[in-house]
Amino acid sequence: MARKYQIILAGVIVAVVAGVGIRKARHSVQPFQGEPYATAPGGAASGPCVDFRQAASHAGENGCVTGYVLRAFTSRAGNTFLDFCPDYRNCPFSTVIFASDHTKFGQIDTLAGRRVEIHGFITTYQGKAEIIIHDPWQIRVVP
Repeated sequence: MARKYQIILAGVIVAVVAGVGIRKARHSVQPFQGEPYATAPGGAASGPCVDFRQAASHAGENGCVTGYVLRAFTSRAGNTFLDFCPDYRNCPFSTVIFASDHTKFGQIDTLAGRRVEIHGFITTYQGKAEIIIHDPWQIRVVP
């Protein structure tokens, strides 16, 4: 009788784990659809977008920064950077998607050549404004 319950319990665990895996896979397949994200999940408004050249004046705020992505570069460590200037070293704004979050996104390199809005907390890193992108909802392709 105990063996029967062990088999049933094992079956339930397998079904739950499989269901969670399918749900996560379906969630990660739909980035960059261009939906208008006026608010972040949970209702936190991000406000009007500012040009990436003015992002530094909004450091310390949740906001939206817009610009034309010239290149999406993934480092050997797996971190992806969206470049808004020909020379990223002299650019006043940067974004990063850390390798640990990369599986949530589709083909990031398809953003090159497109105008985007980046939503999130604007911070400074090495004297430049930056938004760390953790989730696909933070990126909106502007039509």
